[in-house]
Amino acid sequence: MEENFQSALTEREGIEQPMQVNPNLTRHKRRVLSLDDYVEGILKGDRVILSRAITMIESANPEHFEMAQAIIERCLPHSGNSLRVGITGVPGVGKSTFIESFGTMLTGMGHKLAVLAIDPSSERTKGSILGDKTRMEALSVDPHAFIRPSPSGSTLGGVARKTRESIILCEAAGFDVILVETVGVGQSETVVKSMVDFFLLLMLAGAGDELQGIKRGIMEMADGLVINKADGDNKAKAVGAKAQYRAALKLFPKNESQWDVPVEVCSALEGYSIDKVWKMILQYEALTKANGYFEKNRTEQHVNIFYNWINFTLQNDFYNNEEKATEIERLLPLIREKRISPYMAASKVIRNE
Repeated sequence: MEENFQSALTEREGIEQPMQVNPNLTRHKRRVLSLDDYVEGILKGDRVILSRAITMIESANPEHFEMAQAIIERCLPHSGNSLRVGITGVPGVGKSTFIESFGTMLTGMGHKLAVLAIDPSSERTKGSILGDKTRMEALSVDPHAFIRPSPSGSTLGGVARKTRESIILCEAAGFDVILVETVGVGQSETVVKSMVDFFLLLMLAGAGDELQGIKRGIMEMADGLVINKADGDNKAKAVGAKAQYRAALKLFPKNESQWDVPVEVCSALEGYSIDKVWKMILQYEALTKANGYFEKNRTEQHVNIFYNWINFTLQNDFYNNEEKATEIERLLPLIREKRISPYMAASKVIRNE
């Protein structure tokens, strides 16, 4: 064999590999904002600062909590000048499509719109998809709209615990219409009702017995019923369902607002009769402001916030107490072993026995 023979298996020298990190790249650390920075940014309508402030009020960090409360207190005098609308309905009713169509119409009329969309949280992982911006393609790029998806967490009714504070910040930022989209329908939607001026219930036609398809308690809370997806072959069914719902609503006692709950049909997909929904809301606003119910409702909302905040503070302080946490951990094995009833164990923790 010749000495200069070169095997094909001989490893050849490769090319010089580039650096994995661009040496010219400068890392930009996000600037820490002061209380004044947050408040001034929100009042100027800065969406980035508004988003950061909402993230802070949703945070469980104690330092963030203190800052968030200071921001809310400073923004509170600048809030209250919007029309707050809660939107709920069974899964699949088309809430996101409706908000996309309805919101685009409102911004086209010159309104500044904030959408606080509540995404369901997983009971197992506690995570949320937060995909409302992907479902509202036109509205998400509208310069007059602000969409903020938030996880529902474990809050009753699928409404994030800090939604009320988010409403205050959005109003201070100049948004004059606030839409709160909830996870779905349930008796716990009273949580939504307690924070909005108008509660809109979206319905479906042709999905079974219309009058049995939803609990009476939800219909009694609604200020307006809208049958969505009234398009194509479903339009005739929607008109028929409208008559059924109107007849059913006549059996309910009159609302304290003295408002006769209307029923409308619409197609969010085609934009059919979306304008009628806004006219319905404006008529409600005019009536309730004239008879004093609008202001009374807002006042009661403040009272509800007062009690809810007491409950939250007591619960938060209770579970963050080291002695209580230690006692709970001591009692949990006894409960599992059935050596003590859960009722007796709870009493011992609460009463320091």
